[in-house]
Amino acid sequence: MKHLLLFSITLVAAMQVYADDEADSKTVLGPSNVYLYDGANALKAGDAESGVALTLKGLELAQGLREEKIGHANLCAGFVLLGKAETALEHCNWVLEQDPYHWRTYNNRAIAYLRLGRFEESEADIRKGQELNPRSEHLKEVKGMYLDEVEPVDEKITIDDQRSGPRSPPEKPE
Repeated sequence: MKHLLLFSITLVAAMQVYADDEADSKTVLGPSNVYLYDGANALKAGDAESGVALTLKGLELAQGLREEKIGHANLCAGFVLLGKAETALEHCNWVLEQDPYHWRTYNNRAIAYLRLGRFEESEADIRKGQELNPRSEHLKEVKGMYLDEVEPVDEKITIDDQRSGPRSPPEKPE
């Protein structure tokens, strides 16, 4: 389940910060915020504790709204991974207040709501995320997790033991 959850949680890649910085300035030789970068990599690797700690440090050094948004979005994902859904919601909500079109955060907040048993809110976030990014495989996975919770599949197997082996034709009397 943890692997499926990690697959379903989306992170704002701090690599993008590096790519954008490189495009804007020829003097930057690495990510502008190494803590956000390392935190994102730790979260992607499944190390939620280190990822959250590094991201919190990176958030303290964030330069501008874009880096703040990346930090809070990744903290939303990280706290979901740590099983701290209420704390995750604080960061998810912060991102969506700044950018209501951030589909990745709808994905992650839907998982937080699932963890809290808030199924209607989870479904609404899945729907909103799919409106923003209809091709997202992550949102499809989260929708599957949602459906498993609200409409579980009955794994009942019925064996029809009324049949016997192949029937042979009746023998002819001699």
